[in-house]
Amino acid sequence: QVQLVESGGGLVQPGGSLRLVCAASGIRFSIYVMEWYRQAPGKERELVARITNDYATEYVESVKGRFTISRDNAKNTVYLQMNSLKPEDTAGYICRAGYAYLAYWGRGTQVTVSS
Repeated sequence: QVQLVESGGGLVQPGGSLRLVCAASGIRFSIYVMEWYRQAPGKERELVARITNDYATEYVESVKGRFTISRDNAKNTVYLQMNSLKPEDTAGYICRAGYAYLAYWGRGTQVTVSS
């Protein structure tokens, strides 16, 4: 019923850009807090960016000024624009939708930053 599907990952050179897309279905998208997490092998999962139902945004310090999270409620979609990418941004990026006690996760899309 509930589905979060990420896309937009890939291989990019340092300094490059990618836009990740998370398309949601089966939820009242507009009331959910939407988040992007990332996880690299052997590392803890990290909250990268969050956008609330009222469009407030938060970012992990390491991506501030480089990443922008946004949402389009009419399309049930959340985006993560990633600019000035660094090798340390390499990870699987996972979309999460949360409301009260409810939380749903996508399966992720891989971002690799390498020259």
